[in-house]
Amino acid sequence: MKSIKLSKKILRAAGKANAKYRLIGDGDRVLVGLSGGKDSITLVHLLKHMQRHAPFSFEFKAVTVNYGMPGERYDALHRHCEAHGISHEIYETNIYEVAQETIRENSSYCSYFSRMRRGALYTKAEEGGYNKVALGHHLDDAAESFFMNMLYNGTLRSMAPIYKSSKGFHVIRPLLWVRERQTAAFAEENGIATIGDEACPAMAMRVKMPHARESTKRMLEEWEERFPELFKQFKAAFSHIQPDTFMDERYLER
Repeated sequence: MKSIKLSKKILRAAGKANAKYRLIGDGDRVLVGLSGGKDSITLVHLLKHMQRHAPFSFEFKAVTVNYGMPGERYDALHRHCEAHGISHEIYETNIYEVAQETIRENSSYCSYFSRMRRGALYTKAEEGGYNKVALGHHLDDAAESFFMNMLYNGTLRSMAPIYKSSKGFHVIRPLLWVRERQTAAFAEENGIATIGDEACPAMAMRVKMPHARESTKRMLEEWEERFPELFKQFKAAFSHIQPDTFMDERYLER
């Protein structure tokens, strides 16, 4: 079996984020959402590395949500996890069937399926008594989310490294200081076959593709060509918010 190598950049970024935000600590039981894409694959191998080298003990389990879509297979992903000593479960759901009745034709699918998948993970975490749920969002996701919310929803909102869910457990994002290109390089350099958009139920349904995220991604790529330190500045800015300099009356001094 080929050994898995994580870059020093990924280990350093994730290590610093974990230390700053105390994402994972001694005794934690972590449920990880594993879609099989480059980001979640990177995340489970990062947590496996942490188990071996961190000065504290924790456990984690990877869960892949099966939408119940015809032809949906995760055998190769499960074998990969088994080969690398990663506890993995495929969680069977009827999300695809439910979507046939509830999602409107030509409607946007991203938020719908993301919400349904997240709900399934939360249910699994609650049933299993996990105190944390780990998601594979990275710094590019946080920046894209910020501009999508500002441009399309009129709100200043991004992604937190950790927050407490209504169910009582914490949701964490250990890769939030990692770049998307680093997770792509990790999968490629280790020869890991990843699952992409072809596994999304929307590909089998007549729904509108998510133009907002793609256009935002392209916009940020163009900006980064002009300003190479752009994402470094995003990371700094997201950590130094001054709410009293905006127009929200809740934060204004009287």
